[in-house]
Amino acid sequence: MASLPDGFFCFALLVSSSVFLLSTDLKLPNMDSQGRSAMFWAVPDPVQTDEDASLDKVQSKTSHPIVNCEKKEGSFQADILSQVSQTHDVIMTLDKTISSLEVQLAAARASKADNDEGSPMVTEPGAKILKERPKVFFVMGIITAFSSRKRRDSIRETWMPQGEELRKLEVEKGIIIRFVIGHSATPGGVLDRAVDAEEAQHKDFLRLNHVEGYHELSSKTQIYFSTAVAKWDADFFIKVDDDVHINLGMVGSTLARHRSKPRVYIGCMKSGPVLAQSGVKYHEPEYWKFGEEGNKYFRHATGQIYAISKDLATYISVNRPILHKYANEDVSLGSWFIGLDVEHIDDRSLCCGTPLDCEWKAQAGNPCAASFDWSCSGICKSVERMEEVHQRCGEGDEAIWHTSF
Repeated sequence: MASLPDGFFCFALLVSSSVFLLSTDLKLPNMDSQGRSAMFWAVPDPVQTDEDASLDKVQSKTSHPIVNCEKKEGSFQADILSQVSQTHDVIMTLDKTISSLEVQLAAARASKADNDEGSPMVTEPGAKILKERPKVFFVMGIITAFSSRKRRDSIRETWMPQGEELRKLEVEKGIIIRFVIGHSATPGGVLDRAVDAEEAQHKDFLRLNHVEGYHELSSKTQIYFSTAVAKWDADFFIKVDDDVHINLGMVGSTLARHRSKPRVYIGCMKSGPVLAQSGVKYHEPEYWKFGEEGNKYFRHATGQIYAISKDLATYISVNRPILHKYANEDVSLGSWFIGLDVEHIDDRSLCCGTPLDCEWKAQAGNPCAASFDWSCSGICKSVERMEEVHQRCGEGDEAIWHTSF
């Protein structure tokens, strides 16, 4: 039989004592078989000997031990709190285990879908992990195209470290930066060979199993996150366009403030109009899904730069086959998190303007994390102006090495 808690015993003892005292005080008369009151002479208790009295004391102490109910009640409450705390710890451990298994599943799926990237992490029943993913702080994927060689060079010459400095950034700071690109419709053609040569020179590409095309940006974003999750065990994954200026130290400091949160979506949140008219830029073919004409989209991060935590990148990788893709990539990403317990963080340091806006903020000691021109959805004429923006709005080339995350 399961033992009852001490608090319950104290309560039962109190109720028994109260009932006994109540019956003693009322002195109810005895009734005969016809319902009449029958008074009986009280029979005196037999005289107890010293030996009987001693025995009664022993039996009384044995059958009704003295219990300090207040003390036991406090102990009972403490036991409950302890059990609740232990249960919470078990749930948290289980949640982390499930998250780890989901990451492994996502890695296996991504490696299977992308033969060009090899098999970063393959797990089978009874088999060991062939290659563990390196643990890093964040992965920054710079979305680029075959025609954007000059844009890439403008970034290499300004805010993105090169050569040994890039490797040092990975080892010392846990920061991975890669240009993200797929392949052409005819793999192995002149476009792919040009990127191969560029990769051999700089070693700063992340190649995707994806056919390049402007109208395939939502698919490219999905495959980027899936591939990155399979290769690196990062706290955050960032998507940035190749015509945006970045201050890496500020980006790292921004992300570090949210490092302990499980599911975060960081960027400059907006809610633009749903454009139903065909032929215009950013036309939404599925405009009818958003209600009446003239309605706005749900809140989502602007596409020039945003960051998501590891759990969300894993979610995209695991559920990639069934995630709906809208015409606009940033809308698609925002839609994937609707219905999930995700914290949307609107950080305006990720969408500063180009000089004079970012310059004033830098002079005031608050350099921006990212800068671009809203009118161009990036830095206008970025190839010509990236150096100027870097000189006037940059945090300094040494800032990243002196910033602690």
